[in-house]
Amino acid sequence: MLVYRITKRKRASDLSGTGAALYPGRWNKQGTPVLYTGESKEIALLENIVHLPPMMAPQLDLLTIAIPDKSMSVLEAKDLPSNWSQYPAPTVLSEIGQRWIEEGKTLALQVPSCIIYSAHNILLNCRHRLYPKVRIMAEEPFAFDARLSKA
Repeated sequence: MLVYRITKRKRASDLSGTGAALYPGRWNKQGTPVLYTGESKEIALLENIVHLPPMMAPQLDLLTIAIPDKSMSVLEAKDLPSNWSQYPAPTVLSEIGQRWIEEGKTLALQVPSCIIYSAHNILLNCRHRLYPKVRIMAEEPFAFDARLSKA
């Protein structure tokens, strides 16, 4: 299975999950390495844009990452608390993510995007036994259209 990640160029090849461990996201707690990816290039871009300061267009790279098939759990919006898409994220989501990480049953967790509910983010458990099989298949500069930062 292929997943996508758009990230700052200087750290693009780092798949360790250290950034998420230092600055936890919606689905992980501080100290827990997770790699946030998207099922498409488009959702990877949108997830990136919402975290960019206005008028900033950093040098970004697009990664195409191969992950082992058949090691993914799926969470659907109907399985989540009604406030799951709020910002800031409700604490219960990081607890759900932490439980998934600690159980270690699957390498990947598919979750709905709070930007576009029909799109999905794919979290990768950097501590899972299959994580060493995760590979960057392609890395290329991502041409960020500065008009996107005007929103």
